[in-house]
Amino acid sequence: MMGVAVSHETGTIPAAPRQSALRTALAGLIGNVLEWFDFAVYGYFASDIGSQFFPKSSHAAQQLLTFGVFALGFLARPFGSIVLGAVGDRIGRRALLTLSIALMGGATLVMGLLPTYAQIGMAAPALLVAMRVIQGFSLGGEFTGSMVYTTEQASPTMRGLVSSSTAAGTTIGFILGSGSAWLVNRSLSAEAVASWGWRIPFIASVSLCIFGWLLRRGIHETAEGEKAAAMRPALLPSLVADWLPIVRTFGIVAMTNAAYYLTFTYAVERRKSLSAEGGEAFLLANTLSLLAVLISKPLGGWLSDRIGRRRLMIALTVVTMAVIYVALRMMLFGSPQGFIGGQLLLAVPLGMALGLQGAMVVEIFPLRTRVTSMSFAYSITLALAGGTAPLVSTWLIETLGHPLAPAYYIMLYGALGLILMWPMRETNLRPLDE
Repeated sequence: MMGVAVSHETGTIPAAPRQSALRTALAGLIGNVLEWFDFAVYGYFASDIGSQFFPKSSHAAQQLLTFGVFALGFLARPFGSIVLGAVGDRIGRRALLTLSIALMGGATLVMGLLPTYAQIGMAAPALLVAMRVIQGFSLGGEFTGSMVYTTEQASPTMRGLVSSSTAAGTTIGFILGSGSAWLVNRSLSAEAVASWGWRIPFIASVSLCIFGWLLRRGIHETAEGEKAAAMRPALLPSLVADWLPIVRTFGIVAMTNAAYYLTFTYAVERRKSLSAEGGEAFLLANTLSLLAVLISKPLGGWLSDRIGRRRLMIALTVVTMAVIYVALRMMLFGSPQGFIGGQLLLAVPLGMALGLQGAMVVEIFPLRTRVTSMSFAYSITLALAGGTAPLVSTWLIETLGHPLAPAYYIMLYGALGLILMWPMRETNLRPLDE
């Protein structure tokens, strides 16, 4: 191996100098900033994108089609988790993180340049779907791959805090996406936004891709990643053997992510689409609320290192179930001040839960195919509960005629989570090399 010195006395390879916690955190953060910026921008401009890429029909039909394409990105994640997860387990965590950010950046640039339905007909929505599928495919490896990387690189007493950088990256991406949407709506007329203004954030995000690729060039592979690459077990038997942590991942992650998309994508888009002023006030309120989520994520990771991730996650699940109905009512029917109040009710418990979940889920999977099994479990969960939340919420309201029906949908996920987490053991000090 080039550049590696071997000790002649012991015949062993000296350990590489430990990578700083800051470098590890930044490496996990940057890819998620890019990927979730792009996902957020799509959600915030859903109505404008729908008017450009789908045949003219009712506003409700366009919204369902646009959110359906949004959900497709999440449905592609399990396929990305298998392919990119195998890269992470068989080649290395570093190779996975470099590949995923390149895929996302390319798909996003193309999305910003796509011709519309009026220009090329049905090829326009077909190309839009293809780019969303590539984005979802890359996310299948990026988010969970960075969770594994940051957790494995961190010291056992700081896993929650360091791995929370991955979750923080998603919120920074959402903040930048929300802020960009607000700025575009603030700077341009509604006609200009619907015609071409929505493209600006997609094209501008390529700069994040370049920065992320440069940052990740010099990161170290984890010791666990090197050990996993040497093991190379059969994939399918490993996935079958990991059925219990896969099911538990659903319990840990489903409610939090469904509530997050309901709060910071669906509610914002619904109020924006129904607002006579274009929803500028709601986009700004959403950006401010996401700052509270951002602060809460490292807090949740840090606190889970002290008191235990299982105990804290159960408490946060109960709190979210208790406030979701009132919070949703404030978001859908309140003034801009009431809207931000409803979001803040959920921002702290959701932020803390998302901050600790990365380390918690990594810790419940064995080493042999950790990235693949965990990525598959996480992607299946988000496909069922996260990315479909705006679509399911729109469908529930249209079908049942009850605007607060999505709150019960969130409570159901919470109840399932409590059932699955209750018999679990604490994960904090579990060794990650086995």
